[in-house]
Amino acid sequence: MKQYGLIGKTLDHSFSKSYFENKFSTEHIQNTSYSNFPLKSIEEFKSLIKKTSISGLNITIPYKTSIIPFLDELSEEAKSIGAVNTIHFKNDKLIGYNTDYIGFHNSIKPFVKNTMEQALILGTGGASKAVVYALEKIGIKCLCVSRLPNEQQLNYDQLNDLVLKHHLLIVNTTPLGTAPNINECPDIPYQYITEKHLLVDLVYNPEETLFLRKGRKNLANILNGKSMLIHQAEEAWKIWNS
Repeated sequence: MKQYGLIGKTLDHSFSKSYFENKFSTEHIQNTSYSNFPLKSIEEFKSLIKKTSISGLNITIPYKTSIIPFLDELSEEAKSIGAVNTIHFKNDKLIGYNTDYIGFHNSIKPFVKNTMEQALILGTGGASKAVVYALEKIGIKCLCVSRLPNEQQLNYDQLNDLVLKHHLLIVNTTPLGTAPNINECPDIPYQYITEKHLLVDLVYNPEETLFLRKGRKNLANILNGKSMLIHQAEEAWKIWNS
């Protein structure tokens, strides 16, 4: 029996388990299972892999960066991004990959316009690093927004009409708005969103977050995180079976 799974802190609403179980069923993939492994802290990772025979793992919030010291190798992309969301257990080695950037790139590709030269990235965690990497690969400059910004970042109070006018792609990489906290959203000046904007939320549950709903009210194009998850999950499956 091949065992795959997901590690993170709160996994009750996880997409991965249901997605892979459905994949195994519909594609008649036998002797294979997928489980959630909630960890109270990343330190529990060592005991998990000692007591469980695992072939591959996905990583979610908040362990995409803190998992790195526990791994033997990183792919070039994972090194550049500084975050890991997929682990392949191969030849007694734990190899870290990042498939988030591929998932994000493939999901937004049909929606990006030439006018979108700059992107505003809300959040600075592991997912935001993959988003920045994907966008910069296709020539879009990124500006990150944080509650605790460094010199290269903005805080939310600095967002105004001028910033939003010059950043027609806005990506929420924070968990704000995820069920059950559906009345939360990033604190940006939504009144400056226009029909020229594309708002992307990496949150997929609910399908339309408050962030996206506010964008849609101002005629912006909107995209949730579900297609990104499907693309990154399929990329992880390819890695595990390589």
